[in-house]
Amino acid sequence: MGGSLETMALEALTAIVGHGEVNELLINRIVNSGRSRPHPWSTRYPYICWTGLTDRSFNARLLPAKPYPPVEALGTRNPPIAEVTKLFEAAPAGQRLCPKSTCLFPAFAQYLTDGFIRTQMTNGAAPEDRRRTTSNHEIDLSPLYGRTEAQTGVLRLKSAAAGQRGRLRSQTLPTGVFPRLLFDVHGNVDPLFCDDAGFPILDMPLGLDHGGNRATMFAVGGDRANATPQVAMMNTLLLREHNRLAGKLEQANPGWDDERVFQTARNILIVLYIKVVVEDYINHINTSVFKFRSDPSVAWHARWNKPNWMTAEFSLLYRWHSLIPETFVWSGASVPGGTMLLDNTRLLASGLADAFVAASANPATRLGLGNTASFVRGFEARALAQARSNEVAGYNDYRKAMGLEAAKSFADITGTSKDPAEQARRTALAAELKRLYGTVDNVEYYVGLFAEPCEKNGPLPELIMAMVAMDAFSQALTNPLLSEHVWGNAANRRLAFTDMGIAEIEATTKLRDILVRNSTGVADRFVGMTRPEWRRS
Repeated sequence: MGGSLETMALEALTAIVGHGEVNELLINRIVNSGRSRPHPWSTRYPYICWTGLTDRSFNARLLPAKPYPPVEALGTRNPPIAEVTKLFEAAPAGQRLCPKSTCLFPAFAQYLTDGFIRTQMTNGAAPEDRRRTTSNHEIDLSPLYGRTEAQTGVLRLKSAAAGQRGRLRSQTLPTGVFPRLLFDVHGNVDPLFCDDAGFPILDMPLGLDHGGNRATMFAVGGDRANATPQVAMMNTLLLREHNRLAGKLEQANPGWDDERVFQTARNILIVLYIKVVVEDYINHINTSVFKFRSDPSVAWHARWNKPNWMTAEFSLLYRWHSLIPETFVWSGASVPGGTMLLDNTRLLASGLADAFVAASANPATRLGLGNTASFVRGFEARALAQARSNEVAGYNDYRKAMGLEAAKSFADITGTSKDPAEQARRTALAAELKRLYGTVDNVEYYVGLFAEPCEKNGPLPELIMAMVAMDAFSQALTNPLLSEHVWGNAANRRLAFTDMGIAEIEATTKLRDILVRNSTGVADRFVGMTRPEWRRS
């Protein structure tokens, strides 16, 4: 999304026609770089049929299934997964740092994508072939509100009392307001979150069968929202913001019942969140000086304005494990990353503001092969297995599908560097790719994505960035709340959001804006996805 000459051209064009017109031009160009939905294929069948075109409990496909050879052998499209996984392991010398991103970036990315990239997995039993999904296929804040109406129901306070209408359940602790805890003192699910027969209505935290600190786990809408305290802090912040908005709505509309307050606060928060996705998160990924705006009118008459359906490829490309450092500095102490999995102790102890400050003070590590921390290395093997069970096409197939030039050599994939040490690393990586795959066209999609170097002035490699940008805009700006008949109709916009809600949305551009409204001790402290010392090169 932008070299230096292109940046100069965009600045000149913006001066002539205005920011809004350039915003629309660029978003359309980015989204139209690949084929728009609906996709002809899904992971249910390897061919086109009615069920495959309509059963949204399976992922869609950007490209048709491409079966792997039946026998794993070196020099083919599917060398042994154990061998390929070694490509992801960080070098003994340690991980390479990302020059641009803080750890707030991967925390936000994980929370965002956990809401709609929901490969069906299980606690305890061996996972199936992972072609199914439990996604609603929308940016609907399901980690906060739940993915079903029943889950939303038990997460709500549902009180008709003045001062409590429209709220989500919460608890007030010495360090602030947090979601209610999921488990009681005996380690059992709190009856508040169970049905009449005593069975949990909420999804259990993913990975719970392997451990986790039950005493610190929150009752939340998503099975991944307790994954780390950095993810749990995102959910906590949005819970506080929902309840704050509900309070303002109730005060302004004393005749509204609990349901009306809740639904309107939810409307406001979803759109407010989408605005942050575009204007904070996507602009952090963006390599250009041009800043994108969350303007839903861009989508109203665009040919890519189609219902969302998450793809198998999108699910895989967002496995950004190598952004996570082996250790994390929190409150002055160096903490091994693996000790924070399924444990919100540090968030509860330090409070929300300190958690965001800590995430922003830690630099993320660089996305790419040879940089994954030890405690998340197993996820790389699972992703490779998922790609193969879904018969995902090869790396070069997706470069061509996105209008990018196909790699002709392994050096085309790994790129070159003027730094001798970095060039030596890339040369060795190219040689290892050749040993494993034999020819460039054999390189797997999941491997090729992370074998590429990161783009100049950005945290992502070229193919990942192209696919993320395409899907991010086409999934965010097509949200039903942003349609021309809701957001685009002045009367309906007031009905859906109220004047107060519209003003709150317009006043928000960054995640930090929401944090300042919902915690103390932030005003003079850095909170952001871009490292404060980063400079454009």
